[in-house]
Amino acid sequence: MSRAESQESPRRSQTGVPGLDDILAGGFVPNRLYLLEGNPGAGKTTLSLQYLQQGVNAGEKCLYITLSETKEELLAGAASHGWGLEGIEIFELLAEEKDLDGETQLTMYHPSEVELTETTKRILEIVQQVNPGRVIFDSLSEMRLLAQNSLRYRRQILALKQFFIGRKCTVLLLDDGTSDGSDLQLHSILSQLPWWLSRFYDREGWPDDFSASRRGGTHPTLPK
Repeated sequence: MSRAESQESPRRSQTGVPGLDDILAGGFVPNRLYLLEGNPGAGKTTLSLQYLQQGVNAGEKCLYITLSETKEELLAGAASHGWGLEGIEIFELLAEEKDLDGETQLTMYHPSEVELTETTKRILEIVQQVNPGRVIFDSLSEMRLLAQNSLRYRRQILALKQFFIGRKCTVLLLDDGTSDGSDLQLHSILSQLPWWLSRFYDREGWPDDFSASRRGGTHPTLPK
């Protein structure tokens, strides 16, 4: 391969899913933030764990930041597939009991604003501490609920994107779309995975019939 070809085709970040890397021309373009959307149960967590496992196998540091599922739930989900999560750093950002006590929220600021700021601060701190090459953020729905309005939410996402620029880290941001209002503006901020990715991936892997049309076009058929 010539030097020019090497510069034009950077090494891809492999997904760990058989066949998917072929469709994505080798995997994700590295060092970007990707928005992975899908309804609950679509397989976002499954794909994310496979992606991190592939990173561990490649010798990369991997971090799973969760605002929704507990570490025990993630371990149980992985175990149901016969997987272990050794080598993957799991960081929980779930509400603590003291945070649910209304009496502790005496502040001149709105409680949600304080919690959002603290959540973002803790996310940045753990990323700096681990210095991962792959990160899963699960999920944007909780971040959206904390922000409570689209402007504050957009600012937080932009802040996260700015933070990761130059860190040589590939990030998958999961969103289940359960919050009221679909923030289509995120599509202009984050790199989007192919439209069919979340739609056709399920917990058992890729279905045999992996061809469909959209607006007259077709996506690649998964090699069998």
